[in-house]
Amino acid sequence: MKPIPNGAQGRYVHRVLPAHLANRFKDSILPPVFSTPYLILIMENAALNAIKQYLGEGESAVGTRIDVRHLVATPVGREVVGHAEVMRIDGRRIFFRVWAMDGEETIGVGIHERTVVHTARIVEQMAAKYGPPSAED
Repeated sequence: MKPIPNGAQGRYVHRVLPAHLANRFKDSILPPVFSTPYLILIMENAALNAIKQYLGEGESAVGTRIDVRHLVATPVGREVVGHAEVMRIDGRRIFFRVWAMDGEETIGVGIHERTVVHTARIVEQMAAKYGPPSAED
């Protein structure tokens, strides 16, 4: 991993489709609004985009913590933009400020932590624990 500067930023753009609504994704009794799990997905992808250029060959960064407040309901068809900014680094752990916008309005805010990992090592550890992946994987 190359040194990652504090303040490095990333973004991720996502259009809200019917499958992303709380009443389709989670439970039909919920209103037809953008679901929190998809909001988190957008924020996590923005964080990964903020640091991709600093990762070495065979490295990635997995989400290990997230604390998000979902502030505003968003309907289908809207474009949501997730943003992330590196706040600090502690070894392989990277801490982000994350937020998402629906046009000019902030719809979610939070903090997020990712840990840099070697992808081959994770695959090896999973194979040792669960056996080799099946042909369907």
